[in-house]
Formats: sequence, C-alpha cells, structure tokens
Amino acid sequence: MDSVLIRRDGAIATVTLNQPERLNALNRGMWEALGAAMHALGADEDLRCIVLRGAGGKAFAAGADIAEFASERADSSQASGYGALIHDAMQAVARCRHPTVALIEGACVGGGLEIAAMCDLRICGTSSRFGVPVNRLGLTMAYGELQGLLALVGRAVALEILLEGRVFGADEAYQKRLVNRVVPDADVEREAYATAGRIAAGAPLVARWHKQFIDRLTVRAQLSPDEWSEGFACFDTDDYREGVAAFLAKRKPEFKAR
Repeated sequence: MDSVLIRRDGAIATVTLNQPERLNALNRGMWEALGAAMHALGADEDLRCIVLRGAGGKAFAAGADIAEFASERADSSQASGYGALIHDAMQAVARCRHPTVALIEGACVGGGLEIAAMCDLRICGTSSRFGVPVNRLGLTMAYGELQGLLALVGRAVALEILLEGRVFGADEAYQKRLVNRVVPDADVEREAYATAGRIAAGAPLVARWHKQFIDRLTVRAQLSPDEWSEGFACFDTDDYREGVAAFLAKRKPEFKAR
C-alpha cells in the first residue's frame, strides 16, 4: 500500500497521507513519499491548488511513528540525517508554487501539525485535536520544523504549545490562529474543496506571486551550521531514551535532565 496517494481532479490535486490503521503516523517512507509528491506537483504547470489530507477520516496525522525511533533516530547523528529528510518534505510543502489547503479531520498532532502549518490554509472539523507533545518524549522540534508553527502563531503561543505539550480542541486552535476555519465534521471535505475551487478559479500567476511576496516579507533567521545541528542534540540525552521507552511501555516517563 502506498504511504502517500496522489489524485488529480482537473486543476486541483489531492495528496493523502495513507496509513489509516496507525492514524497516519509519519515514518521514513511517508516523509520520503510526501517530499517526492510535493516536488513533482510543484513542477506541474497545469495545477492551481493542492489539498493535503489524511486517510481514514480519524486523523490528518497523529505524529511520528515512535516504533521506528530505535532504528531511525537512535542518536543525534542519525537524527540529523532523518531531520534533513523531514525538512526537505516540509519545505516542499511550504515552497510549493501552488497554493495548498490542509483538510484536517481528527488528530493533527506533532509532525501532522508541522505539515499542516506549512500549508497556506487550514480547515478543520469541530472534533479535530491539535498539539505537539514532544516534551513527553524528551524531544525538541528542530529549527526546520519550527518555522511554520512560529510563523502562524508567534513566540508566545508557540512556546505555550511546546512547553505544556497539551493536546487541545478545534476552537482553541482557531483562537491561536493555527487554523483558518472550523466547520462541522461532516462539512470539512466539502469546505476544503470549495476553498480549493475558489483558489483555482483565480489567476494562477497572481496566486504564485502573492505566495512569493508574503514569504519574502516574513523574517527568517539565518542559522549557523552549529545552531542547526543543536536541533538534534536531544537524541543523545538519557531523557530522550527514557521518553521513548516510556511511550512504548505506556507508562509515565521519569526525566532526569541529562
């Protein structure tokens, strides 16, 4: 089964994260496939909008696939390479020349929220849930993953989300500016595609220019290589190993700050 599906309907494409039995938990294969899909669609001159969604109706994506951490992100060196893969996929979403709409049903947590934050618009249902509870795993959001969240909500709310690690509902997500629109669950798909249709009906060059102009006016920090690498230092800590072990064992972690 393909981990990411692509469907075309005229000038609108749909990219679907496709691991519904695991609430679309994000693993290496899915990150690779998402990046490849978005790079390919971004080069398609006939497209005018892309809708991103999760399969199954229960989750956009419920975060990372923790089960693969021991083999894929065992330490900072390994995690840095994996982080580059994540960064490429998210930048492929963020830098796509075509407008993007995140269609959010159910959980949009961790890496799922990171992807949605890179989209241009986000539409969710009333029962959707949001958050980045990585502090319970002894993990940080690296610089490349933080860009979209910080641009959406600003310093104070980004810190609230990360420091508390709380999962919250759609109304609060709207108040925090994480989503553009909250509609009844039964209407999410219809509203997202209606939005995509309105975008596709506009002048495509104008949409691309507006994305470019807004991006250019957004302040982006220039990071040194050492600063970038520090984003993966957490993977060398005892707290990271404890957090992952506790998650897999379904127990409360005991962090030691080392």
